[in-house]
Amino acid sequence: MAKFPYIFTLFFLLTISFSIPSSASSLNANLTAYEVLESYDFPVGLLPKGVLGYDLDSSTGKFSVYLNGTCTFSLESYELKYKSTITGVISKDKLSSLSGIKVKVLILWLNIVKVTRDGDELDFSVGIASADFPVSNFAESPTCGCGFDCVNGIDVAKNGKSNRFVSSA
Repeated sequence: MAKFPYIFTLFFLLTISFSIPSSASSLNANLTAYEVLESYDFPVGLLPKGVLGYDLDSSTGKFSVYLNGTCTFSLESYELKYKSTITGVISKDKLSSLSGIKVKVLILWLNIVKVTRDGDELDFSVGIASADFPVSNFAESPTCGCGFDCVNGIDVAKNGKSNRFVSSA
């Protein structure tokens, strides 16, 4: 008879633990990927417009962000390329173990592996080198294909031609 209360208690605890959602996942379910970035002290402009969704394990910070295909655009003298899935680990003022974002430096495509915030500066690391930019440069999300030089999805900086590097798949 002593085993019955133990088994009943174990069954009850398992049932409760699977039926009550964790508060972290409940909170995240209502936030957009851009709002999650802001909650970790990052500007929304680190992600391009059009994020379809994301997964976040708030206990570890591991995340995945989903776009509708690859996304390429130019900002200043840099060309950026986002894969359809971006992964990494997020914590306050730090994005690490990043995968899925590349920057073209001269003729080389380099993976951005870490982004850290220090006050009003963002430091982008490609492993062997890094560059700092003002946080204010990322107040808005760029548009795939034309960055911030868009009019109805057309890159006006390229004389009204659409960007041939953008994939819609």
